[in-house]
Amino acid sequence: MKILVTIKQVATLDEDFEMRGDGRDIDPDFLVHDLNEWDNYTLEEAMRLKEGPGGEGIEVVVATVGPGSADEELRKCLAKGADRAIRIWDDALEEADPIAVARVLAALARRESADLVFAGVQASDHAFGATGMAMAGLLDAPHAAVVAALEYAPGERTATVRRELEGGTYAAVRIATPAVLTLQLGINTPRYASLRGIKQAAQRPIEVVSPQDIGLAAGDTGAAGSLSRVRRMYVPEKGRAQMIEGTPAEQASQLARIIKEFRGEA
Repeated sequence: MKILVTIKQVATLDEDFEMRGDGRDIDPDFLVHDLNEWDNYTLEEAMRLKEGPGGEGIEVVVATVGPGSADEELRKCLAKGADRAIRIWDDALEEADPIAVARVLAALARRESADLVFAGVQASDHAFGATGMAMAGLLDAPHAAVVAALEYAPGERTATVRRELEGGTYAAVRIATPAVLTLQLGINTPRYASLRGIKQAAQRPIEVVSPQDIGLAAGDTGAAGSLSRVRRMYVPEKGRAQMIEGTPAEQASQLARIIKEFRGEA
């Protein structure tokens, strides 16, 4: 049995930053990279199944779409116990949107014949929350989003998941496998990598493939395979806040006056 865990190297901003020359992104010199927070939980859930009853034959494969710098995040996963790591990249993927990324990961899932595909609910940098479910659609696979608990015995044809819904409610759903699941924060307690694991991961190979290696044509990837593009990125103008004091009647009167001024009715 094989579990494919998709991860992402996310970017966070330094305190001071500048826009890229074309105005469509942040200058990379001002970015700090790390493993997406949600992906710590997806990997841990795969390891929980591998180390649990009946998990002796499970292979955990971590994969990402990203440049060479993403190897660091893959090695973090290897240090925590993943069996293999795959990085998919081509310079054309630089402009890929979540759907184009999902298309690449779905092609890899087909090649790997994954029995389960785990992805984080979203990435902490862009927070689209689209890649995992788009991957399920492209694979035409059973799927569940925002999974807060998973009950699955390796080799079984169904799994029971507890999905987090709006308003603090949950739903228990039974789905057929193979399946794609996007996992929520708090589904487990992620482990820390041991010093031994870190040292061993530094020496382990990372398989690097191009989209063409997994059967995708040039028009399926990058900007050509994307359904959206960033036109402009900018820092919004700062607004201003005003405390409204007085009795409830006085506050209501002041608020009405402010609204009229804003509309130009005063």
